[in-house]
Amino acid sequence: MKIRSITVFCEPGYPVNRLLMQQTGIFASHARKLFEEAGFEVQSLRLATLPFGQFVAPIDLPEAAQSYAIEAHADGFEYVSLGPAGYDPTEWVVIPAALGRSDRVFLSGSLTTQQGELDLANAARCAETIVSLSKLEPDGFANLRFCALANVPACTPFFPAAYAQHEGPAFALALQSADLALECFKQAKSLHEARQCLVDSINSNAARLEVVCEKLEKMYGYQFKGLDFTLAPHPDQSASIGSALEALGLPAFGPNGSLFASTFLTTSLQQAQYRKIGFNGLMLPVLEDSTLAQRAAEGSLSVTELLLFSAVCGAGLDVIPLPGDTTPEEIYPILLDLGALALRLNKPLTARLMPVPGKQAGDPTAFNFGYFANSRVMPLRSQKLSGLMIGDEKIELPQRESQG
Repeated sequence: MKIRSITVFCEPGYPVNRLLMQQTGIFASHARKLFEEAGFEVQSLRLATLPFGQFVAPIDLPEAAQSYAIEAHADGFEYVSLGPAGYDPTEWVVIPAALGRSDRVFLSGSLTTQQGELDLANAARCAETIVSLSKLEPDGFANLRFCALANVPACTPFFPAAYAQHEGPAFALALQSADLALECFKQAKSLHEARQCLVDSINSNAARLEVVCEKLEKMYGYQFKGLDFTLAPHPDQSASIGSALEALGLPAFGPNGSLFASTFLTTSLQQAQYRKIGFNGLMLPVLEDSTLAQRAAEGSLSVTELLLFSAVCGAGLDVIPLPGDTTPEEIYPILLDLGALALRLNKPLTARLMPVPGKQAGDPTAFNFGYFANSRVMPLRSQKLSGLMIGDEKIELPQRESQG
């Protein structure tokens, strides 16, 4: 298990508050040192601000993004998230230009409102943004730094979803912990034993992490928001969440039985006791997991199935390679489905979709990135909508009530 990110949340504003940035940088550097002394590898330090529309005019976002990339890096942060675009159309149109200024900057866009509504206009804007970003770099890689948000709360530490709220500086940890599940499931002799092993392992690691977090909270006065033990993988086979799921008895992740395995893993995770923030579920990023990448290449794992698994466990659709000629009209229905699941089930979900220029369904991907396992472009069985479903309404989708 590793700490993927120590994510600090604050309000540096624009122009950037240099004193605040320096102070948060000192905090993050000290936090890394303390966690490493406690035996945890820290992969990155990250900074997340308020949604950018709350502190910078949309026209100034590209310049602000470049400034933040420089200022944050100077204070030790590898990456910075400037939060989601809201409901002003002018916030969306500047996202490609902003992400084009630096590969250290992340952004997102909201599909849902605080009132539990799905915003059809924002879903369309988001689809258009994804297609625009796919043309920004030759391999479509800019979409790694953008995602759609559905019902995602503030202070979620995983990028690109992270954003702050109006309060003093705070922090949370995003954890790369798929290896814990793989180790437990490979050695277990029953499902009950597999579950107990995972719960015990998470509780043990969480307790050690929380000792350091509470020490930092007391020393600096930064609020410790919690741990996101979403079982994030890594391309190394030893840290594959796909392999962990298959260790339960699946011949391959994707076909029938996979929904049960996903539910089993997530409900096991939910039994662990620690301060929680963010997703705390099952993350299925196709291009970040060697086994998932292989199953997608074989055709046993589809976008529709990944969306189905999101209903019971996951964090949504993450780093999905799509044909380069995918249109906004084909992406839009997927975002509607994602938003509907998030609101109806009252859970946070995201979509990070990656059309790959020049590639068709079935073509091999060729990303040169240490955190990716190459796969094949996945087919998109989505068609253009019409009529009432392509308006600009905000539609309330109340949380499902349990049936007694």
